[in-house]
Amino acid sequence: MRNITAGDVTQTPPGASRAHNGPAVNASVAALRFPSTAGPLENHLLAALPEADFGRLAPHLERVPMPLGEVLYEPGGRLQHVYFPTTAIISLHYTFENGASAEIAGVGNEGMLGVSLFMGGNTTSSGAIVQTAGHGYRLTSKRLVEEFDRGGPMLRLLLRYSQALLTQMAQTGACNRHHSVAQQLCRWLLLTLDRLPTNDLVMTQELIASMLGVRRESVTEAAGILKDDGVISYRRGHITVLNREGLQTHVCECYAVVKAEFDRLLGDVLYQ
Repeated sequence: MRNITAGDVTQTPPGASRAHNGPAVNASVAALRFPSTAGPLENHLLAALPEADFGRLAPHLERVPMPLGEVLYEPGGRLQHVYFPTTAIISLHYTFENGASAEIAGVGNEGMLGVSLFMGGNTTSSGAIVQTAGHGYRLTSKRLVEEFDRGGPMLRLLLRYSQALLTQMAQTGACNRHHSVAQQLCRWLLLTLDRLPTNDLVMTQELIASMLGVRRESVTEAAGILKDDGVISYRRGHITVLNREGLQTHVCECYAVVKAEFDRLLGDVLYQ
């Protein structure tokens, strides 16, 4: 693991042109050089910060690997760091007394793990596990709270993100209660694709079943429908989306609700 220094700051990533209500992002702060890996401005929240705000955080951002299955937060555990994923995806999930679990939200390069720190508490009742392996950047909880308490762009940005995340949580609960497993699977696949540069997902049906809180056989049946329609192909441990439009045909309205809320709240601050 390595910390970011001023010497790492070199060039502007594609599309990272201007932060909301802030100055144009200077080339000296706009991106960091990490050979064959994504820099911190691949996280959209970090990329949306004005130069001065990002500059205060940059020396304290620590790049960390996020292997598949790594537990980042345990339910009830005290939060020591917050995480800004770049190429990884994190699943927020709740585990019941009988051992069953279900995903309540996902966090990828659009967001941050650890909103409870500035929402009034240092712990959370949900756990957090890496759903898709990759990398991200972590920041100490103390540093994040200090930046939030300054007010200004970071506060406004994180409050907007928190509202969008709450919408995702609420919609996931409603979807899991009222829509078919096939519709849930399409919603989950589309939200995952939105966070990845590829249509190939390293994911077992067992893990998807755990995310959705359903039986593996139900996922197998739903995946079979999508495969027969030419929407996806799969082999053990891998799912490839062949036809995104086909997924959108099968999905319920929940995907559009979540996407529209993220676009409404963050569309004018996330670089395109």
